[in-house]
Amino acid sequence: MSIGNRVWMTTHARQRLEEELADLLSHRTVATDETGDRSDQIIDAWMARKARIRQIHELLSTATVGTSPPDDGLAEPGMVLTIRYDDTGETETFLLGARGAEDTDIEVYSVNSPLGDALAGAIVGEQRRYRLPSGAVQPVTLLSAKPFGAHVVDAAADPAVSV
Repeated sequence: MSIGNRVWMTTHARQRLEEELADLLSHRTVATDETGDRSDQIIDAWMARKARIRQIHELLSTATVGTSPPDDGLAEPGMVLTIRYDDTGETETFLLGARGAEDTDIEVYSVNSPLGDALAGAIVGEQRRYRLPSGAVQPVTLLSAKPFGAHVVDAAADPAVSV
């Protein structure tokens, strides 16, 4: 499986998604109002629920769960990345994982996002570029890549770091 197709999530996130899926599946019928009509609002909610069911199925079917990648400085799912936006010098730290799956205080970017796609496979010190919605090209440098579990341990040891 290529880096771009893999989704990484914690065991806790998988359990939470499985519980959400079970709850969504237990309410599969389209409700009607007191007159027996299916209002647009009810149908919209039902369609949104169906879409979320599909999204969860997709996340769970492509997930690598709990197994932290090696601490080798390679940007891949399950790694907490710190990057520098080369035009401003600003830095950002985020988890390369599954948006909507992780329940963490750290920002999560999907490997399928423009930034995640550009960084997948990068090594520490490597510069990559990605296209912004405006069409401009943004250069970024990978400053660090640590497994999510190591990041959580580091954050617990340092109260100034929030996870």
